[in-house]
Amino acid sequence: MHMKKLVVLTGAGMSAESGISTFRDSDGLWEKHGVEDVATPEAFAKDPALVLEFYNQRRRQLLTCEPNDGHRGLAALEKDFEVHIITQNVDNLHEKAGSTQVLHLHGELMKSCPVNNTGKWYDIPVENPDICIGDTDTEGVQLRPYIVCFGEAVPMIDPAIRLVEASDIMVVIGTSLNVYPAAGLLNYVRKGQPVFLIDPKEVQTHRNDVRFIQAGASEGVAVLTQLLKEYV
Repeated sequence: MHMKKLVVLTGAGMSAESGISTFRDSDGLWEKHGVEDVATPEAFAKDPALVLEFYNQRRRQLLTCEPNDGHRGLAALEKDFEVHIITQNVDNLHEKAGSTQVLHLHGELMKSCPVNNTGKWYDIPVENPDICIGDTDTEGVQLRPYIVCFGEAVPMIDPAIRLVEASDIMVVIGTSLNVYPAAGLLNYVRKGQPVFLIDPKEVQTHRNDVRFIQAGASEGVAVLTQLLKEYV
């Protein structure tokens, strides 16, 4: 039996119910710092301790969070579909829920890499989740979060494009579709194939063939699971 290839693009709204605060909270600030103070290569060059502490706090927060029913629902779809998740999120909740094929566009919070080589990475132990100034790799190079900062290239975008081009069904969950290059992925969906979009707020898209499920991630994935029965 040939399983259909289901590709799911997830954004911050996917993890909101798990208690992961979205990057830009209501005011877009973290302890009075703007995004450009903590999530750009320039910020790290200027004040690495501040940037490390920002991500240390994100990591400590993540360790208190569990996957929600939306994450678990996507993992359960692997029974009937070849599911590939492309996520803009840096958390590991898809993996914790049991999804086996997860591509992280913007890096992973629970990994570190040397500042001079983002192609090399190390798992960060949960029992010691902070990266501090002076923490180095085996060659003595300072470690940084394995995160794609604003203004940096997104190395995983090409494999993501290939997945979308090969998909039979496309699903978008909890992303406003205005952070590029991820937002451009919908352009690679083949004509005439089903596209589902789950979000509690209205999301503008240039496509007129999108089936919109106006709900949060958990409720939306439950509705999606029913709708997908006709494609099994």
